[in-house]
Amino acid sequence: MLNNLKNTIKLPSKVSLYALLAISTLGAISPSVNAVSRKDTLVVVSGGSINSLDIHRAGTNRTSYQVAINMYDRLVTFGIKDTGDGSLKYDSETINPELAKSWEISEDGLTYLFHLREDATFWDGSSVSASDVKWSFDRAVSLGGFPTVQMKAGGLISPEQFSTVDEHTFKITMPTASKLTLPDLAVPIPMIINADVAKENATKDDPWATEYLHKTPAGGGAYMLERWNPGQQLVYKRFDQWKSGPLPQMQRVIVREVPSSTTRRALIERGDADVALSLPAKDVKELQNNKDLKVSSSTIDNTLHAVGLNMKFEPFTKLKVRQAIAYAIPYQQIFDVAAYGMGEPMWGRDTKQATTAVWPQPFPYKTDLTKAKTLLAEAGYPNGFSVPISINLGFAQWTEPTALLIQENLKAIGITAPVNKIPGASWRTKALVEKGLELHLKNFGGWLNYPDYYFYWAYIKGHLFNSMNYDNTEIKTLVDNTLNMPIDDQQYVPNVQRMIDIASDQVPMIPLWQPSLDVVMRKDVSGYVNWFHRQLDIRAFTKE
Repeated sequence: MLNNLKNTIKLPSKVSLYALLAISTLGAISPSVNAVSRKDTLVVVSGGSINSLDIHRAGTNRTSYQVAINMYDRLVTFGIKDTGDGSLKYDSETINPELAKSWEISEDGLTYLFHLREDATFWDGSSVSASDVKWSFDRAVSLGGFPTVQMKAGGLISPEQFSTVDEHTFKITMPTASKLTLPDLAVPIPMIINADVAKENATKDDPWATEYLHKTPAGGGAYMLERWNPGQQLVYKRFDQWKSGPLPQMQRVIVREVPSSTTRRALIERGDADVALSLPAKDVKELQNNKDLKVSSSTIDNTLHAVGLNMKFEPFTKLKVRQAIAYAIPYQQIFDVAAYGMGEPMWGRDTKQATTAVWPQPFPYKTDLTKAKTLLAEAGYPNGFSVPISINLGFAQWTEPTALLIQENLKAIGITAPVNKIPGASWRTKALVEKGLELHLKNFGGWLNYPDYYFYWAYIKGHLFNSMNYDNTEIKTLVDNTLNMPIDDQQYVPNVQRMIDIASDQVPMIPLWQPSLDVVMRKDVSGYVNWFHRQLDIRAFTKE
């Protein structure tokens, strides 16, 4: 018997930047697009650099995820809620329709039927069919790497699980019921691709058209690609025939890459930009008092800024070395200087063991250089050692001051830690794919708001965000046993608490703080949503 879920489910120059952007893209803009007015155009300045238009491609960086969100549809999406202070945030407990107008789940949780919108089309005018959904899901579970592991988190592991019932009905068959399956369909990965276009551009050596889709998206999402100049800008234009939600107000969106946070601040203050991303916390606090601007700010669910200790390298294979580093961190200084007090501290828990399953939660470490020196000597390093501390320049506003403060404290216990600055476009490959950075600052946020899901990604050997090369048999067993478990199961909380206890004792990763997501907008701009993926969703933006 099927439970029918029809609608929703609970779970210095004064030259305008806009003018400059219009000139720089003029050659690729049709006359109709050139005619788009300033009030129908959103100008965003971002510190991040997009490196691919295909989220499934190996090495695609986080900033690039926005393409999957804005240019492609998914079957379902999370709801949106008001945080109470006027800011908008995704609702992890609500699932709404997107490409699927309705769905049904069998009582045993093993069969999902999705009914697609009959009027949905891709950008080329062809109808979106269940065959496109199947090909897209087959691709996600077959390519390997990040997309395949993400699909696996929801129990989606094989093309044999996906089938077409008819042109507009798609079926998923599960080997085991899981609390993560439906929400996993709302993350950016299971995007629906125009299968005919992709297959036309596939080759024997590239059957999933990764090279083609890397530079040429083929979707049916709310926005189309107008132009991409790598390292400079991404220009979206609205797909006026989009049917999977309310048609966005903004006809054109220009996302300009501006590495300097000082320049981004100047552009938003002057009105040459409508939205500024990734501003330092200090700037955000100051701009809250600017009557021409407004700030959206709230903590990011299931997310930590942290120090990673790579256990592939000799000093960090020793437990007491890792614990020594944890006691050497100047937590409060970092929180004051790098976070400017915005977010939630993740150090100094009073109890050695976790008393709740809340995640993130503080670890039981605080700054104690004497204890750090003692542990280092007991580990066989009385005179310390030398190790670089690697940072992502794409997030220099917090990584750079944090690294310098850590460097100073490590020097006090005999560890020399020169700062290794890595460009944002190269970070994912070096830190997450190659996993070759010894001591590094990292950030990871679990897309599905469950602690066991965080551990699945960040603490399991071989998984993308385990940049520490950490391997613990007990944690793996706990994650395997808990990932599909309902949260009201009597074993769920004890399992999660045990994971937290192992992680805080073994400390391959040292939490610093839970960050907030802060975005500055002009006063007449609304609609920014704090999403779990932390990337730009341009579909809800409006201007008064």
